[in-house]
Amino acid sequence: MSRTKSPPEPAAAPGWDYAPAPETAPVEIASRYGHFIAGEFVPAADGAEFATINPATEEELSRVARGGAEDVERAVAAARRALPRWSRLPGRERAKYLFRIARRLQERARELAVLETLDGGKPIRESRDVDVPEAARHFFYHAGWADKLEFAFPGRRPKPVGVCGQIIPWNFPLLMAAWKLAPALACGNTVVLKPAETTPLTALRLAEILQECELPPGVVNIVTGDGETGAALAAHRGVRKIAFTGSTEVGKKLAAAVAGSRRRLTLELGGKSANIVCEDASLDQAVEGVIDAIFFNQGHVCCAGSRLLVQESILEEFLEKLDWRLRSLRVGDPLDKNTDVGAINSRAQLDRIRTYLRIGLEEGGRLHECHDQPLPAKGFWCRPCYFTNVQPADTLAREEVFGPVLAVMSFRTPEEAIARANNTPYGLAAGIWSDKGSRIFALAARLQAGVVWCNTYNRFDASSPFGGYKESGFGREGGRQGLRPYLELER
Repeated sequence: MSRTKSPPEPAAAPGWDYAPAPETAPVEIASRYGHFIAGEFVPAADGAEFATINPATEEELSRVARGGAEDVERAVAAARRALPRWSRLPGRERAKYLFRIARRLQERARELAVLETLDGGKPIRESRDVDVPEAARHFFYHAGWADKLEFAFPGRRPKPVGVCGQIIPWNFPLLMAAWKLAPALACGNTVVLKPAETTPLTALRLAEILQECELPPGVVNIVTGDGETGAALAAHRGVRKIAFTGSTEVGKKLAAAVAGSRRRLTLELGGKSANIVCEDASLDQAVEGVIDAIFFNQGHVCCAGSRLLVQESILEEFLEKLDWRLRSLRVGDPLDKNTDVGAINSRAQLDRIRTYLRIGLEEGGRLHECHDQPLPAKGFWCRPCYFTNVQPADTLAREEVFGPVLAVMSFRTPEEAIARANNTPYGLAAGIWSDKGSRIFALAARLQAGVVWCNTYNRFDASSPFGGYKESGFGREGGRQGLRPYLELER
């Protein structure tokens, strides 16, 4: 067993003095993890492994089985064997398992939050206050639907689709697992889950919780690995439904692979979400919303408000307030409860962000790095920053950076704000800041986005559907609408 040390403590921002406040909950991490198939942890068929590392220290946390086609075959076979019994189980009995899982997530919340932060680099505050509670909430919510599916779709006879393949990203590993597993299980399906290569540990800890809750073997199987593992899962003909959250590029490949096979597919893909600040908005509230939309999560959110549109009459005042707020952010040890901005998830992602910073400068943008604290010597770090002098045709205004980098543009009229916000191939989310309810509703009705937040940002609820339009994917997850892709509705 091993424990992971925290990275060196960075100096506090000028004018701000914090005592260290590290999270002290002990978390044991095994030196090796296998796949979770048929209720047991098993090594890869060919013995292949890969390392998962702490992005804040670059230390190896554990070695994890790398799945291939044979491992996927074993997992799908286990899911198919478990399907008849699980699908015939009365909804109230399936609900009991989901309730148990939710309660166990709550009971092990501190452990899970620390593990999420160690493996992914996000601040412990976000893991503790958002990721783990929301994961439990999804199991609680969908447990309530398990015996009420006929009321969700009146006049139809709901039946499970079958074996579902689920591929999740690295930005919300535990939450995305719950987001996808809970509705699938509530509807009577069995699952093969493939977590991201850089953040497999909380999914594997969830497998331990499934064992503790005595979930029947094979109902949930977890195969770890890289893109080839995910491709093998998506290509398996025994999988009747694929759910994928990730990049638009991979989503298009999955759509091509599934086309013509009569298998179901839901995609939640990239975004370049606009955050619109009108001249009548409460500026302090809007600044805090912008910080929450892009910086507290290192920009590692597909719906991050990475395009900021500010009405021209308040632009100068707004940026002054944004500069001050950025200087107060604390970048460093993700396990410190005072940290606002943690580590970038991987070396590859940091290199991608740096490429976009270079492109932004080459295209004439002006970089504002208001945060000047020294960063730890080891680990993957990026200071929160924003660009001005960005044009709608610039790369930073069109492509998803997936980092703490904000592109700032201005607008004069609401019509111009809508035109600029919709001038993107994506359509995942948007935000509006205004003190006039009539203006908010008028703008929201014209935005081409699956979710529009009003005077807030990045607020999620298990009872609300989430998903995108255009190249941000199709289908919805959460709420009654999120049950539909996991059911066959017979008349």
